[in-house]
Amino acid sequence: MFRFLVIRGVGAATTAHRKAFSSFNIARSFSSLPFATLEAEEISGSKPAEVHNLVQGKWTGSAKWNTIVDPLNGEPFIKVADVDVTGIQPFVESLSNCPKHGLHNPFKSPERYLMLADVSVKAAHMLSLPDVSDFFTRLIQRVSPKSYQQAFGEVYVTRKFLENFTGDQVRFLARSFAVPGNHLGQQSHGFRWPYGPVAIITPFNFPLEIPVLQLMGALYMGNKPLLKVDSKVSIVMDQMLRLLHCCGLPAEDVDFINSDGKTMNKLLLEANPRMTLFTGSSRVAEKLAVDLKGRIKLEDAGFDWKILGPDVQEEDYVAWVCDQDAYACSGQKCSAQSMLFIHENWSNTSLISKLKDLAERRKLEDLTIGPVLTFTTDSMLEHMNKLLEISGSELLFGGQPLENHSIPSIYGALKPTAIYIPLEEIMKEKNYELVTKEIFGPFQIITDYKGDQLPMVLDALERMHAHLTAAVVSNDPLFLQEVIGKSVNGTTYAGLRARTTGAPQNHWFGPAGDPRGAGIGTPEAIKLVWSCHREIIYDFGPVPRHWEIPPST
Repeated sequence: MFRFLVIRGVGAATTAHRKAFSSFNIARSFSSLPFATLEAEEISGSKPAEVHNLVQGKWTGSAKWNTIVDPLNGEPFIKVADVDVTGIQPFVESLSNCPKHGLHNPFKSPERYLMLADVSVKAAHMLSLPDVSDFFTRLIQRVSPKSYQQAFGEVYVTRKFLENFTGDQVRFLARSFAVPGNHLGQQSHGFRWPYGPVAIITPFNFPLEIPVLQLMGALYMGNKPLLKVDSKVSIVMDQMLRLLHCCGLPAEDVDFINSDGKTMNKLLLEANPRMTLFTGSSRVAEKLAVDLKGRIKLEDAGFDWKILGPDVQEEDYVAWVCDQDAYACSGQKCSAQSMLFIHENWSNTSLISKLKDLAERRKLEDLTIGPVLTFTTDSMLEHMNKLLEISGSELLFGGQPLENHSIPSIYGALKPTAIYIPLEEIMKEKNYELVTKEIFGPFQIITDYKGDQLPMVLDALERMHAHLTAAVVSNDPLFLQEVIGKSVNGTTYAGLRARTTGAPQNHWFGPAGDPRGAGIGTPEAIKLVWSCHREIIYDFGPVPRHWEIPPST
């Protein structure tokens, strides 16, 4: 399908990644990548990139173009074809044309299960090519600045997910079961059934991984999705959809829109998708749940916690994981460590000083710390100052703006920050809501607890509203049993190496404790979010010989 020229080198990849890619044959088409409409490194104010919409199989522009500024220097560098309320009708019609029984199901067009598996294997292969992997890694860095390793991890997880759903694995998602009936000729069969027209709304912080995993899950189960990604980063999915088309995905299977929230809300109300997947803020999630009358799955915000248990060991490793969980991607992960509970046995260690040292080695030059896209510097500092008014609170490190940068003021630029607050103060009614406010940036609360205060810690967890990820760092089985048995978080890591972030594609990632909760990545997640149960009862007979009409009942 593609014509490639084998060359050496990995473009702009780092030395470490050159070594990592050394086992691959590196391919490049004669005219750059066969799907790409841009070069990630060349996007600038003088050469802005363009993001288009996709509807009814055609890429389209718009009468209105929204300008995205470079988060590192404020330069206008991406033009997005922005659809307003007057332009939603083609998208409404496209979704409305998809029947409730979907593009395919176990009784209709089953060859599409195989087609999508073929698309997955080709797309996974494309992402395994160092040129393609580096292209998406660099593109992610341009719009959602994070270190090369963090951005590359997003591409890697996406590739491994696609590899998981090749061959027969897509049709295995629709595996049915049968139960014997009451008489000869009767059987009940349970099937996984698509919703048909669906919508997907995803945030800025994982511009490739989240939309691809949810989009492909929706397609695998037979749905027709309308995809909306935060416009600040939608250029990544613009390019990924083009890659999927190159790999055989019919252009009509997915619609892709760029719009503001008000326009998208109106579109959803008019198109009336049978199910909407929303990943993002809790405030918007709750509004959509009402507007869409509950036809929604949510993977919303998370104020995620980590508990260090009584068994102190591997201090350097635990400190490093805590730093990664709190500050990688500048803390802009829904799984980021928001609150750290430290058992008193850790008090005589140098854990806090090691956390401080690890945080202070992060720098803007390699994007191990960078712009915060949903909170300004002033808003984070204002929140910090309110916390420092609490009795016994203390700034452990950070708490200052980044220096010597050109990050525009619409975004935040804060040094990795940690604030200590006594557990007793956290639990006071007047403080709890303030302390557990999620700051989507490099910001965490640290507290400590005595052995007999574990019930108070568990009460703090019980009072939280979002239950996404958590970590219990201990190899003490009785301690683990106590904490896990009295907590809720949907993705919980337990043991010495427990973390809150860095979920791969091989386990469920999503909240628990909410019937609207959405998972991502695994067959269980795909089936839960993107299909419903349908029971078909076959009853062929025969009717018993000499059967007569019985009395009315």
